[in-house]
Amino acid sequence: MTSHFLAQLGTLLPPGRILTDPVDCYAYAYDNSRKIFPPEAVAFPLDAEEIKAIVLLCNAHNVPLTPRGRGTGTSGGSLPERGGVALSLERMTRIVTMDAANRVAVAEPGVINQSLQDSAKSHGFFWAPDPSSAAYSSIGGNLATSAGGPHAVKYGTTRDHVLGLKAVTGEGSMITTGCYTTKGVVGYDLTRLLVGSEGTLAVITEATLKLTPLPEAVGGLTAHYRDIASCAEAIVAVMALPQTPSALEFLDSGSLDLIRSRFPEMVPADATAMLMIEVDGSERYISESCNAILSACRNDGLINAERTADAAALWRARKTLSPLLRDIAPKKINEDVVVPVSALPGFLQELGRLSDKYRIANVNFGHAGNGNIHVNLLVNPDNFPEMARAEQCLNEIFDLVIRLRGTLSGEHGVGSEKRAYVGKEIDMSTMALMKGIKRVFDPNNILNPGKLFL
Repeated sequence: MTSHFLAQLGTLLPPGRILTDPVDCYAYAYDNSRKIFPPEAVAFPLDAEEIKAIVLLCNAHNVPLTPRGRGTGTSGGSLPERGGVALSLERMTRIVTMDAANRVAVAEPGVINQSLQDSAKSHGFFWAPDPSSAAYSSIGGNLATSAGGPHAVKYGTTRDHVLGLKAVTGEGSMITTGCYTTKGVVGYDLTRLLVGSEGTLAVITEATLKLTPLPEAVGGLTAHYRDIASCAEAIVAVMALPQTPSALEFLDSGSLDLIRSRFPEMVPADATAMLMIEVDGSERYISESCNAILSACRNDGLINAERTADAAALWRARKTLSPLLRDIAPKKINEDVVVPVSALPGFLQELGRLSDKYRIANVNFGHAGNGNIHVNLLVNPDNFPEMARAEQCLNEIFDLVIRLRGTLSGEHGVGSEKRAYVGKEIDMSTMALMKGIKRVFDPNNILNPGKLFL
């Protein structure tokens, strides 16, 4: 990056919205993957026109530009691996419209997920995507990865709740996709293309979001099992019911040990697997659904299954899991693979076998109703033999997922962490088409270069 480029960048934004001191830029060098790639400058635009000007400048000087939300992602998607400019959207925080009559919200990318939820709640609505980082992650980041969360089993992921977008492409064109209505089939569906594209095609500047009415009531259940096989069998039985739970979370023995360390009275001592289940709707529907789900949970491995009076406490316990993993291992290799629900029993059994084969500690939990399991390989990055075994284990896990007709990422995205494995899932012809789309949107490859593909 030349001084001439920095001087021109300084004409686009005032001094308070550009960082060039390496100490200041360091805060934008990492995300939750814990890898560090410092940018040479950080820019804080406030509107689409400023973003367009920055994109055009970066094209003219062939400077990499990495869009960034709040840096809560785990896959390295917002890391400025090639230096250049980190484009922080954190100051674009306006909720432009809250339109209850049409069940629509329009928001800028820097709006925090929880802020949008709080605003929508006052009108009797919510925005369905609820990643565990909702209190900190931005709408733009949720859009970039098509974030999910526990309630995706009933309500779907981010991609299912976006009506339209405004964005600036990698070549500097301002585009509008989708529409304001829930029906609309004019032209190609560029909205769904951009959602999940991890900032490689365009910088989203505004999103038109579909809101969902808040449920009348919410009910919670727990089920504890002596073994994982019985727990997996119950997941398949529950998801075969006509009553779809609003959340169905799975926790293995390692997860339960972590919870016991913080909430010792919450989990039976002999439980090695647990389901946390939520149902929402009318009071009558909840009562009927809970009875049906409790019946589906019963098998020979069940210790107990019951309705819970304090569902909020369960979710607090569930959200402690990821941070607690940092306490028991210097590093976790965190993968969010997905397999068909019917394949979960075999998948979980094989995970245990692979963990034993490679002598790698493994803690698994996740959104079992979608078949979305967070596989956490716990390793010491300074132990090179252990890291080599972990890589071999991970490679076999990914092969297993593909063999079971699953996918390598359900909600975290590919970023830089999984790009070496994408070829396991996407064939060469399809990959070539995707790379061609990238060239159409970003012909000079300045926008988040190197992400998604090798």
